[in-house]
Amino acid sequence: MSVIEHDFDQADPIQIEHEAARRKSKRMRLFGGFAAAVALLGGASYGYETLVGSHHVVTDNAYVGADVAQVTPLIGGPVKQVLVQDAQQVRRGDVLVQLDDTDARIAVARAEADLAVTIRRVRGLVANDSGLNAQVSARHADEMKAEAALMAARSDVEKARIDLARREGLANSGAVSGEELTTMRNAFSTAAANLRSAEAARAQAAATRNAAIGTREANRVLIADTSVDNNPEVLAARAALDQARVDLERTVLRAPVDGVVSRRQVQVGQRVQPGAMLMILVPVDAAYVDANFKEVQLAEVRPGQRVELTSDLYGEKVVYHGTVTGFSGGTGAAFALVPAQNATGNWIKVVQRLPVRIKLDPRELAQHPLRVGLSMNVDVQVSG
Repeated sequence: MSVIEHDFDQADPIQIEHEAARRKSKRMRLFGGFAAAVALLGGASYGYETLVGSHHVVTDNAYVGADVAQVTPLIGGPVKQVLVQDAQQVRRGDVLVQLDDTDARIAVARAEADLAVTIRRVRGLVANDSGLNAQVSARHADEMKAEAALMAARSDVEKARIDLARREGLANSGAVSGEELTTMRNAFSTAAANLRSAEAARAQAAATRNAAIGTREANRVLIADTSVDNNPEVLAARAALDQARVDLERTVLRAPVDGVVSRRQVQVGQRVQPGAMLMILVPVDAAYVDANFKEVQLAEVRPGQRVELTSDLYGEKVVYHGTVTGFSGGTGAAFALVPAQNATGNWIKVVQRLPVRIKLDPRELAQHPLRVGLSMNVDVQVSG
């Protein structure tokens, strides 16, 4: 064995020991650094959660909404003009659709004519009252005349009866001829017939007078406690005219709110029915956000708290400011078309989300418009 090999064999254990110690020291330093880093990160996380995170509630499960207005006709008819297109901005009162108004104009003319006829008829009823009063007076006079004729007929009967009785008393003595007796009997029969005719005439006169009174009373019922202007028939005719005019105005469909035209489904020449949806107006200037927070996030959320929002449309460079206005009456699952049935054997608890309504600043919306359905990132400041 050479000298060099002997020296190497003598140095090996020492070098190995030093190398192991160095490596152990390095590992200890690495573990210490890692532990310090973990402690630093934990402390930073705790500090952030304590000082910042506990004062904020955030979610990216939020979407823009708006109370959209459906444009529907109140009367039916063919479409004459469509004056707007999808995505067009309109102001409240702008004309959207024009229906053919031919039938509506004819209905107005007919209602105007019916009103004029009704007014004339009511005026005739008022004028008839005086004429019917005169007829009642005339029938009363006829009844008095018939009564006088009846009294005269009774007198004639009584006289004829007495004359006949006297002649019959003298007939046996021969003082009265048979011809004269026959004449007296005929006179009595004629007087009796005239009496029956007078009684019938009096009854007829009384019936005629009662009929005239009934006609007058019926006429008075139609005009009692009213004038021409407030007569029920006139009011009904005027209401029909007003309805016809309203229907004529409804042939022009105007925008009920400021907004953007969406889902236009009407074309020229189409015949629409009352209540059919023609288009939707989205009031983008009055948009809001529904943020779906987890139920475990809502313990400190209150109406009136300030909110900062960013949209995926503009990114983080545009920050919206809003206010919490309220909470939905139930979770999304509760209002689903087929709600989840939790009373089952295989039930698994799922954290629910409750929609929170957030009102946006109208000035910021005007500068950076949003559209219904866009995604939003929401940060609610629950500290104040």
